[in-house]
Amino acid sequence: MTEPTIPAGAPRFSDAAALRASMSAHAGLVESTIDALLPLTSGKENKLIEAMRYATLGGGKRLRGYLAVEVASLFGVPSAQSARVGASVEMLHAYSLVHDDLPAMDDDDLRRGQPSTHRKFDEATAILAGDALQTKSFEILAEADTHADASVRIALILAFADASGAAGMVGGQMIDMEGEGQSFPLDDVRRLHALKTGCLIRYSAEAGAILGQATPDEQARLRSYGTHIGAAFQIADDVLDATATAEELGKTAGKDEASGKSTFVSLLGIKGAQAEAERLVELAVSELAPFGEKASNLKALAYYVIQRRN
Repeated sequence: MTEPTIPAGAPRFSDAAALRASMSAHAGLVESTIDALLPLTSGKENKLIEAMRYATLGGGKRLRGYLAVEVASLFGVPSAQSARVGASVEMLHAYSLVHDDLPAMDDDDLRRGQPSTHRKFDEATAILAGDALQTKSFEILAEADTHADASVRIALILAFADASGAAGMVGGQMIDMEGEGQSFPLDDVRRLHALKTGCLIRYSAEAGAILGQATPDEQARLRSYGTHIGAAFQIADDVLDATATAEELGKTAGKDEASGKSTFVSLLGIKGAQAEAERLVELAVSELAPFGEKASNLKALAYYVIQRRN
């Protein structure tokens, strides 16, 4: 994981060491939870389980899982419960990456510095692994171990479906594929990124609030926080695609330009895109004011998402 830094001009809500320690602890918790939820079997389907584990374990920032666990901690939710929600969203995120990397989609051979799942195994296994990760992610939320109150579990599932389906992540991927070689205006690029990337990051923050049975105002604030950092995260990705190396990214660099996609960088330039990301981070941080020092890591995280190098 890239060491979190906080810009010199930003309020020092939490130092980089505290954020790094928090992210590492939550990542370890989510990782061990995924490991326990995806046990290997002795059956002939074991290759599928191996591919699911390969796609989810052993790497990544765990940003989405971190958000679910850290937001839930604001409301005193036991970590065993919030880690299940974090594992669920990380599994769904992993499914999306497995499918995105396929030749029919983004056709990428690298993911997190390792061969993509379809390269490590084969295309059919990768498709099935993605399918199984998606269904497993909803199964986890439906189980009583996630929360004793069925109404909370239903709320988590409904918000998850909204964020990940045709009105969210999958719809955004469709728009992204349609956008290859086309010029999109800025508003269309905003919507594309809000759906493809932002919805799942927004949900991750929202899920922690749902799990913690937050008040409607608290849920709205945390949903808004997630929306803003989701947008900032994608702008940072656009900048990284244009400026970072494949070694830094752990995946192929320069693909946006090569495919002719409209991005914040192509429309605003690097400095303009960075300024927009900084504006969104300030909006995100402002939503956390009522939570005081309890939200110090979430405030620092907002700055981290635009300072990372992968």
